[in-house]
Amino acid sequence: MLVLRALGLGDFLTGVPALRGLRASFPEHRLVLAAPSVLADLALPAGLVDAVVDHRGLDPLPARLASPDVGVDLHGRGPGSQPLLVALRPGRLVAFHHPDIPATAGLPEWRAGEHEVRRWCRLLAESGIPADPAALDLEVPDVPLPAWVDGATVVHPGAASPARRWPAERFAAVARAQRAAGREVVVTGDPSESELAAAVAEAAGIPPDRVLAGRTGLRELLAVVGRAGRLVAGDTGVAHVATAVRTPSVVLFGPVPPSEWGPPPERSWHRPLWAGHRGDPHGQAVDEGLLSIGVEEVLAALESLPEAAEPVTDTATSNASQSR
Repeated sequence: MLVLRALGLGDFLTGVPALRGLRASFPEHRLVLAAPSVLADLALPAGLVDAVVDHRGLDPLPARLASPDVGVDLHGRGPGSQPLLVALRPGRLVAFHHPDIPATAGLPEWRAGEHEVRRWCRLLAESGIPADPAALDLEVPDVPLPAWVDGATVVHPGAASPARRWPAERFAAVARAQRAAGREVVVTGDPSESELAAAVAEAAGIPPDRVLAGRTGLRELLAVVGRAGRLVAGDTGVAHVATAVRTPSVVLFGPVPPSEWGPPPERSWHRPLWAGHRGDPHGQAVDEGLLSIGVEEVLAALESLPEAAEPVTDTATSNASQSR
């Protein structure tokens, strides 16, 4: 079985329930995920797939993957992604219908505005493959971390596009307030965000050793967020990490509403903030709605967070056990 989801960290994490559904329904298949190779650090230890083939975007898939028994498009609605799988001649195609792709005739229809997690679970369900949208949890990796990570506030100022980056000086103001309240503050980010993270830390008076941007792989990032007490971040991959490891969070949304990409509403230990303004999530200027969210609003949301998430349910425990 070849599954295409050649996207980033947040996309991978929102696809975890669908991958679990595929694994459960096709236990005898070798499940290969076409995605950025870095995601193997999460996908393989969780038992979600058997292999990850490094792939990004809508480039043609490697010819060595031709003729899979099942080809699953968890990437998009077409017309870009479906032809990549169709070209490999799968025995069965699981995908959304697109009028320009004859091979998708009669397949489930795409729905605008659907939550990303539920969208892919619905695709599978309407294809006769059960998938539980609540099966989002991942275990916190057991990796060595400094003791000051435990219970800290994680501040993550970066995001993939400028439209989704709340101003650095506001993140710094939040970090200063958290420190004044007696909390340790850790600043995270990927290697490209190291300078941004360092600037936020310096403005907030945070010691340089608390800046972990560019110093953690995905498993270490999962562990940092999992052992922290809370997270404040924009609409980016690390927000989905907090969902996966059940760390209370405040997530700042701009051009895209939390009803489509936010933490599930039944997980009441998260606080998504959104001003109701839609825009271009890939825009080169900070979204107007995101700018309308002020520091005091974020601090009030942090103050309202519980000290810990609700206990893991039997369903979540079972899902985590099945992934090992």
